Amino acid sequence: MPKVTIYTTAFCSYCLSAKALLRRKNVEFAEIDVGYDVEERRRMMAKAHGRRTVPQIFIGETHVGGSDELHALDRQGKLDPLLAGAAPA
Repeated sequence: MPKVTIYTTAFCSYCLSAKALLRRKNVEFAEIDVGYDVEERRRMMAKAHGRRTVPQIFIGETHVGGSDELHALDRQGKLDPLLAGAAPA
């Protein structure tokens, strides 16, 4: 399974929703709080093609996007293969 990284801030409902979905799927993830860390937010933005909002979710080297995109992948049946290491469709 590829490493899953999620950039978050405290009290972000979208972050909570994305993390809940990953937990339901028994996916371990690294959480990086960018709420008060300017340098970490800059790194996130560089990896996320300039996106500033949270969450920003990465599965391996694949930038999934935010919570809405993560849930859309799940509804389309594309999240589980991506979590299993398949190339993004």
